[in-house]
Amino acid sequence: MKWSRAVHHLTELAEKCGGLSTGFFRFQVVELWVFGGLVDVPRDVDVIQVALVTDLPVDDVPWLTEPVGAEHWANSTRLSRNPFDARWRSRDAPVWNHRIERPALVWSAADGVNEEALVAVGDGTAELVRTAAPEPDELRRRVADELDVSLRALRRANQEYTDHRWSPGKLTPHSDALWRTTTGYLDLLDVVN
Repeated sequence: MKWSRAVHHLTELAEKCGGLSTGFFRFQVVELWVFGGLVDVPRDVDVIQVALVTDLPVDDVPWLTEPVGAEHWANSTRLSRNPFDARWRSRDAPVWNHRIERPALVWSAADGVNEEALVAVGDGTAELVRTAAPEPDELRRRVADELDVSLRALRRANQEYTDHRWSPGKLTPHSDALWRTTTGYLDLLDVVN
């Protein structure tokens, strides 16, 4: 997709984040960050990588999972209909990790749309609004913390799948949750090892 189109989609999402009713969803998105190709030099991109920070506790948003209600939120904001690769995060932990490198904040519930950041992304100077890179030890601690959260989530998802394995009703929500949690855990384990 063209750079200008990607920036347009990002701007639309930032505006929609501020326009949502606060009592309609099971959680609130409190920040929108952009990372990856769109914070680099202008060029065509395949996908717009964003991090959506929620008001949920860390254990409710392990790496590479979606909180309950995320699909509904994504449909309401057209996130699911546009070329976004979204990562869900908790406000109780840093947004950055081994994959979300030096993101730029484009919207927050406290301050609204960050026009400076959107202009910088649009004109290819996002370097000016990106967060600083963590020190190597800080990154290692961050990944270790995420691995602990992910392991707890994997155990919960496995138990939920086991509990519902032979019960009436659809197993897909439980198997999908187990798959996402496993994928996140293995991604973090690969980084640690």
